[in-house]
Amino acid sequence: MAKLDINPWFTMWYKPRETIRKIIKYDPKYLVIILAMVSGFSETLDRASLKSVGDYFSLTQIFAVALIVGPIVGLASLYISSWLLRWTGKWIGGKASSEHIRTAIAWSTVPLVWALLLWIPESVLFGKELFTSATPTMDASLSLTILFLLFSIIEIVIGTWTIIVYLKSLGEVQGFSAWKALLNSFLSALVILIPILIIIALVLLVMT
Repeated sequence: MAKLDINPWFTMWYKPRETIRKIIKYDPKYLVIILAMVSGFSETLDRASLKSVGDYFSLTQIFAVALIVGPIVGLASLYISSWLLRWTGKWIGGKASSEHIRTAIAWSTVPLVWALLLWIPESVLFGKELFTSATPTMDASLSLTILFLLFSIIEIVIGTWTIIVYLKSLGEVQGFSAWKALLNSFLSALVILIPILIIIALVLLVMT
């Protein structure tokens, strides 16, 4: 087995193509499952925040559910996405196996995993208001409002960079440019979206 002579936790940020090549050469299964589970936890917290689930659940309940459900969703998403990306990628000349696509997907979440650290100061500063539609404490404090905006900007930047890292990583394993990897992802989304739209159209047709 080849030696992994880089630290992918850092190099994925600025050399994703090279990093993915070396990880696959070292071991394509390396930490893939763990990364999928952790990123699933992270994304579940983000969705909980966006949907203001704190209006109905306590902070402890939110984190507990995210800790249980998030990893399961993360793993399911990893395997479904890798299958769809491999299938639709073949239409445009993609050459990666599902395993290598899973490597690319999982390791492209490194920025999201690092972003989990932001939840520590955010939870201390904002508490349950991270997950509620009403934010009276933040609204009453200019300093908290500014801090919340700063954290939000940082998260947007990290989220945007995660997408770029993902496209470069997927492109690397598929033999694509990042733009063609975007097309690959778009086609995969269409495969899911079109049947849903057809079902909705049929339901509306029946109801009218």
